[in-house]
Order: sequence, then structure tokens, then C-alpha cells
Amino acid sequence: MPIYDLGLEHVALSFATKTIFTDVTQGIFEGDRIGIVGRNGDGKSTLLHLLKGSQEPDQGRVTMRNGLTFGMLDQRDPLKDEDTVRQAALENRQDYEWAADPRSREIVESLLGGMELEAKVGTLSGGQRRRVDLARLLLRDWDILALDEPTNHLDLLTIHWLAEHLKNRWAKNSGALLLVTHDRWFLDEVCSSMWEVHDGTIDPFEGGYSAYMLQRVERERQADLAETKRRNLARKELAWLTRGARARSTKQKFHVKAAQELIADVPPMRNSLELKRMATSRLGKQVVDLVDVTKIYPGADSDADGNQNDRVPSPHAERPLMGSVTVAADPGKDRPGTAAADTLTISGHKVLDDVTWLIGPGDRFGIVGANGAGKSTLLGLIDGSVAPTAGHVKVGKTVRFAVLTQRLDELEKLGRYRIKEVLSRYKPTYLVEGKEVSPSQLMERLGFESSQLMTRIGDLSGGQKRRMQLLLILLDEPNVLVMDEPGNDLDTDMLAVMEDMLDSWPGTLIVVSHDRYLLERVTDQQFALINGKVVHLPGGVQDYLDMVESADRGAADAPDQASAKETGNHNQAKAERVAKRNLSKQASAIERKLAKLADQRKDLERQMAEHDPSDYQGLNELNSKLKDLTGQSDQLEEEWLTIGEELE
Repeated sequence: MPIYDLGLEHVALSFATKTIFTDVTQGIFEGDRIGIVGRNGDGKSTLLHLLKGSQEPDQGRVTMRNGLTFGMLDQRDPLKDEDTVRQAALENRQDYEWAADPRSREIVESLLGGMELEAKVGTLSGGQRRRVDLARLLLRDWDILALDEPTNHLDLLTIHWLAEHLKNRWAKNSGALLLVTHDRWFLDEVCSSMWEVHDGTIDPFEGGYSAYMLQRVERERQADLAETKRRNLARKELAWLTRGARARSTKQKFHVKAAQELIADVPPMRNSLELKRMATSRLGKQVVDLVDVTKIYPGADSDADGNQNDRVPSPHAERPLMGSVTVAADPGKDRPGTAAADTLTISGHKVLDDVTWLIGPGDRFGIVGANGAGKSTLLGLIDGSVAPTAGHVKVGKTVRFAVLTQRLDELEKLGRYRIKEVLSRYKPTYLVEGKEVSPSQLMERLGFESSQLMTRIGDLSGGQKRRMQLLLILLDEPNVLVMDEPGNDLDTDMLAVMEDMLDSWPGTLIVVSHDRYLLERVTDQQFALINGKVVHLPGGVQDYLDMVESADRGAADAPDQASAKETGNHNQAKAERVAKRNLSKQASAIERKLAKLADQRKDLERQMAEHDPSDYQGLNELNSKLKDLTGQSDQLEEEWLTIGEELE
């Protein structure tokens, strides 16, 4: 048996009627970067607690190398309400102490930006407490770092920063990372191996999330498992990972050709033209038009979410827009020649600045932006729950909104009812992808079992409530669906289920999410909310990150920048980023060439299939061309893999 730095030896564990692990032997070596996936309730968090020593196994033992330090971010923080942020995260260090060290300064600015260091922990929001706990953990040195859902409550920019921090935190082949998260981009970006927790065991896989999906599909294909529905969803997700450059990150460990063979017969994610046609018939031509919209919250000391202005500077915080606007005292009436006494000037924090944005039938738009940038305000303007300060919002007469919020208030009101009782309030059948299905069948499609029909809503887990919330919204048959962080509380398999259901939904879809994988998976176009403007991102979420990086470089080049040594470090980091970006562009160019060669090969194969079999000379010529294209593809794939290794 190998000697692990930290490991489980023949571990078994059960809770009441549920078996978590049965005779599991698995371990961690120095240099491991392990992502942990599995269904909610299968034991991912319990596994971390076993390794930490805060949970004892029923059988077997946990072994740890002498002197090993283990730091863990739990889903529940250990912070004391009466402590200040400085005490909880910085262990009472003064500003000059943490600011003198570049690494600690970066952690504090990235995670605690926007917080008063003398504020009591008990006064913080849940998201702020999470950031304080993460900062507390990252500011200390650990041999093994275990993170349970670290991206919760973080915006896209901070998630990107955290990924870079974890990749560069230790020298190569030193330290170890255990990561439980539903953020599939994050798993692909940070992890070099995966553990799948299921059915009382742990299956290891080489590579990040994309490689794990390939190996999982291949394993299930070879075993010819009976889980047809789950297998098809996995193949569909693999098709998305392989066909699009978006998700094909530098951490992929599998060969392009092998993946393409597995997903050759998987149809496109969705028929966009057909969905557009169906959406137009349900919605008409006009959905929501924001015309010259400005939104100002009175008072200069709060952001779009009502938070107090920053005390600790954050490199990712967008500069607050202060402004005023003069509007008619009664904007509902058109009164030419309004006197000065009939106008009102509003000053404060400007969230949206003269925005015109047209949303049409069948549009599938994703929205990103920093925390406090005003994404929730933008959603409120779209669905009518927030009134603009200036400008106007036009909503089509046939529009029926449904809003999937981050809160479960409406569902909580149904807590005493059984699922069967709630579903009986809806139509007996619905038309989905040309087939009539019942509400209970749709429920099963979202990962529930028929035996759960008698379960009370209040007894469902957080992830189950989230799926039930989506089901009830879809049963109301809206034609405009607004979703605010729809991936919360869902594991990776359930995210794939939700995405599959949204693929066939024929309406207008607006999604706000910090999960870049989910956002690009279910939407066709992405937009960023930056300094009060809605900016189109033709290249997807990466365009937004590049914009922010460019702005950061501009700020760093200002006259009051740091010492010459720090400038040199910045230039070196800048050169490395430029080199990586150039390599990424080369990889993208190769991917485009591979796609073109694949089309040419298909065309040649079709010609050969239709060619006169007696014309040997013609067939030989076609075969020679096919071999040439295959050789070109093989060479390009090798180049692509080489670039991927350089980008690690």
C-alpha cells in the first residue's frame, strides 16, 4: 500500500439509515490538486471532515504524516460574533503589518475590500462572513488546504483571482489542495485530478473536470450501465466541453480525437432557430425595452446593494458613479412647459447610466458584473419590481414573467404541503419537446424520484428545494424567465439536469450568475454591467475579465504606483500574462483549423461513400486526400496539447 501524507484506510461510515462510505482506501500526496464531485448528500463534506479529524469513522482509520498542517474552509464558519473583522481574519495585525507583505496585502484587498476592519463579525452579511473566513484561512500557511464551496458569495472577478491564487500558492509538487465545488470552470482551472464520491466509494480520475467527464462517459459506455438518462446527460455535457473553445481550458488532459469520437452522434445543445420561432409565437415582437434608463439610489455612501462604501481598497471594486438627474415631479404625465417647481433633482449613487437595451423573443442573455455593480437592480428594472429614476421600460403586452431568485421565500410558504398536493394545483399535462408529460414526470426529470411525491416541501434539502422552485416556475408556463444565481445549492450532476431542461425551453431567458460555465452553457450572448453601462461581450466571459485586467494595468501605470521593485514584478507578471494570452490565441486558432479540417474530412468521407466503387483510381485519390487531412489534424492536435502543457 502506498504511504500517503494523509489518507483513509478501509474506512466505513454510516448515519442513521444512510451509508456514506464502505471500506474506502484513498489518500493524498504532496503536490495533489484534487477536485471532489458527487451528488448532494453522497458525502463530499463528510469526506473533508474525516480527513480533518473532526469526524470519526465507524471502521478503519485516518492516517496523517507527523507535523502535517491541515486548514479547512467549512460551509459553516467558526467566527465569533463579538470579534472584529481585524481580530477574526487578521489576528489583530495592524494595517502596516499586513500591508507590508505583498501576498497578505493581495488577500486582504481581494477578499475584505468593502469592509470596515473594526466592524463586528455579528453585523456582517452571510457573504461578508464567508469572505472573512476565507481570508482567515488563506493568510496562514498550510500543508493541505481543504475548501468546501469556496466560490459561494464571490463575484466572477474574485473567483478568477482565487483560482490564480490557488494555482500559485505553492511551488510545484508541494502543498496539497482538496476542493469541493459545483463551479465546473473552477475545477477545470485549478485541479489536476478528480475524486467522484458515490454509492459509498471514491473513484479517482486523472485531469480536471473535462477529463473526468470524458473518463466517466467512457467508463459507463464500456460497462453498458442501465443509467441511460444520466449517461446521456454526461455525454451531452462532454459535447459542450469538447465542441466549444469556451470550456476547453488549459488543464485538459484528454486527447481531442478521443472525445470527438464519444460525442459524434450527440446533437447540438439546442435548436436556436426553432426556439426563436416558438418564442416569437408566444411573445410577439416586443418583450422588454430599456430606453435611456438611469437608476440612482439617493445617498452617496452606499452601493447598488445598499452596502457602505469601501474602507479596505479592493482591486476588483468598480469606481462608484456619483451623479444627479432632474426628472419631472409627475413623470406619468406629459406636460409641456413644466415649470421649475414641478421638477425634482435626485443625487446619489448612480447604478445605471443612460442605458438602452432591447430584449427580444427567444433571446438568451447572461449578465456578469462585480458584487454591488447593480445586477439585481437591472433584473428588477426588467421585471418591473424596480422603477427607473429616468428613462422608461417598455414591456410587451403578452409577457409573462417568472423570477428565480436566490431566496426561497415563496417555497417556504408551501412547507407543510406534500409534493403531490402542490403538483395537483397545476395542469395535468404539458407539451415538452413534442411529447405530453405530467408534472410528476417533469419532477423526475429534475432528479426527484416518484417515491418522493408524499414528501413535505419543508422536509426537502436545500438543493431539492432549489430544483422544486425551478419546477414550479416552469409549470406556471412563463415566457420570460429571469434567473438570479440558479446554480446555488446544486451539485454538478443536477446542474447538468437543469441545463438540459433549459435547452428546450422556448422563451426569453435572462441569467445572472458568477458561474461562468453555467452562464455560457445556457445563454447565447453575454453582457457585463460596468460603471453603469451594459456592455456586450462577443467573446464571452473572458472578454469581461480582459477588460478588468486592462483597467487594472492602467491603474498600475499611474504616477503614484509602487516602488521600482514592485514595478519590475508587475512587468514580469504582465509579460507572463501576455505570453499566456498569446498561447491561448494560438490554441484558439488551432481549434478553428481543427474544426475546418473536421468538416473537410466529413465531406470527403461522404464523397467516398457516394463514389462509384468500381472507380479505384478515384477512390484512391479521395483516400489520399483523407489521409493528408488526417495527418494535418494529428499534427495540429499535438501542437494544441503542447501549448496546453506550456499554459499549465
